[in-house]
Amino acid sequence: MNTDPTKSNPDIYKVIFENERVRVLEYKDKPGQKTTPHNHPDSVMYTLSEFDRKLILEDKEITVHKTAGEVSWLDAQKHIGENIGSTDTHVVFVELKEPSPKTP
Repeated sequence: MNTDPTKSNPDIYKVIFENERVRVLEYKDKPGQKTTPHNHPDSVMYTLSEFDRKLILEDKEITVHKTAGEVSWLDAQKHIGENIGSTDTHVVFVELKEPSPKTP
């Protein structure tokens, strides 16, 4: 199974910019939509709309509420996302292609 979100969920993830250092994705979904399992590297997420989501990670499940204009750091992760609210989700991800600095 391909875990690149633009391949596993091409109807809701779209590449809007890419170079050798970053890839920028636009994500849009509607209430009730759920993704298949996919991976994100370390990323910055810019929230364009208010939404409520459930994220199913490998070892836990969390509920997230975001408001428009929030900016969040996301550590690399594999998850399934589900829009559990009454509004569309609309975000931009800036995915880093460079590996995390190693901890001494």
